[in-house]
Amino acid sequence: MAFDRDRFKPLLAKLAGQGVYVGTSSWKYPGWQGMLYDRQRYVWHGRYSDLRFQRYCLAEYATVFKTVSVDAAYYRFPDRRFMEEMVSQVPEDFLFALKVTDEITIKRFPNLARFGPRAGEPNPNFLNADLFNSAFLAACEPYRKHVGLVMFEFSRFYPRDLARGRDFVEALDQFLGRLPSGWRYGVEVRNRNLLHPDYFAVLARHGVTHIYNAWQHMPPVHEQRALPGSRTTPDLIAARFLLAPGRSYEAAVSAFSPYDRVQEVNEPGRTAGAELIKEVLTSPIPTRAFIYVNNRFEGNALETIAAMLDRAGLG
Repeated sequence: MAFDRDRFKPLLAKLAGQGVYVGTSSWKYPGWQGMLYDRQRYVWHGRYSDLRFQRYCLAEYATVFKTVSVDAAYYRFPDRRFMEEMVSQVPEDFLFALKVTDEITIKRFPNLARFGPRAGEPNPNFLNADLFNSAFLAACEPYRKHVGLVMFEFSRFYPRDLARGRDFVEALDQFLGRLPSGWRYGVEVRNRNLLHPDYFAVLARHGVTHIYNAWQHMPPVHEQRALPGSRTTPDLIAARFLLAPGRSYEAAVSAFSPYDRVQEVNEPGRTAGAELIKEVLTSPIPTRAFIYVNNRFEGNALETIAAMLDRAGLG
């Protein structure tokens, strides 16, 4: 389904007013020009400037959407400048979902160049609550009203990183118990064996939502939702549609770039997104939902969102 910004702008605003925040995973995609972005807006001295687009397109994004998932905070701790550059481009009612820096959530540093001599080594700051509070939340505090959700994304654990799922659940329990209240927290795991009643019980005890996630090695969102106890917070729902089950990140990039159109419809994912929206709209208690779609799920997040809204009877 095509994305018509003029059509969906009032609908997305109305949904946000009802507690349903629907947005994309990141926003700096030239492939969205002509759909969400006006290319002429980034012409400087007669020439299109990709630098201007990358730096300022959030302001145009925020004229249509009321939320976005921020991946950049995953790679380095946010600072005041980082937060100010984003917040200065959005209206008062716009909410960010911030992915917590990997210094907190990685058990062992991957063998990637960006980790330098730490590559392949255990991370001494894994689930370090003091560091999270001082290096992450402290930077967010002045902009708290714009932070809709704080997301802990735990990359897939391998046997050498974690012998038993129980060990992670116990460590997570201790970590969550040391976090300050007043923020909305969500946890996203990438090992299907962690979708266990004990894991859900820990989240529920701390008032933290399980983030339903469509990803390579995880069950589809509708299957996660069917698991007993998976709805860990009665007044908060979060979901991220990132990759179709079975497809790697690299394969999705190769198949779908430059993300200017849907190339593979994921019917179960669209239905799951629509059902999440309807669940909140019909909830007997005030509930907030944060639902994000990545380009690598179907090829174009904007069109996927349009299809979800249409399937929810709202398009």
